[in-house]
Amino acid sequence: QVQLVESGGGLVQAGGSLRLTCAASGTIIAITDMAWYRRAPGKERELVAGITGSNRTNYAESVKGRFTISRDNAKNTVSLQMNSLKPEDTGVYFCTGKVLAPATVGFNNYWGQGTQVTVSS
Repeated sequence: QVQLVESGGGLVQAGGSLRLTCAASGTIIAITDMAWYRRAPGKERELVAGITGSNRTNYAESVKGRFTISRDNAKNTVSLQMNSLKPEDTGVYFCTGKVLAPATVGFNNYWGQGTQVTVSS
């Protein structure tokens, strides 16, 4: 059973920093694309940042220059370093990954349960 678990959320003042980490566990053969999404209050879930298996990255325009996504393939983790946080960054942050596991056919998308990030003004 593959699980993704996020950690590192919390309350921070505007201008501050947080680092989110997502760890994939279970019997995993490979992980390709990984990403962070967020759902702000009253809004739909949106892509924040993504990283491919070859470490190509992409970011939402609203976080470019402030957030950095990275991964550690040996540990099956993906992280999101968030600097210069703004109140509009508040939301629940979810990680996702395309995982190849022995019990499934092909790569399947798995999601974590989310971690709350609150930025106060």
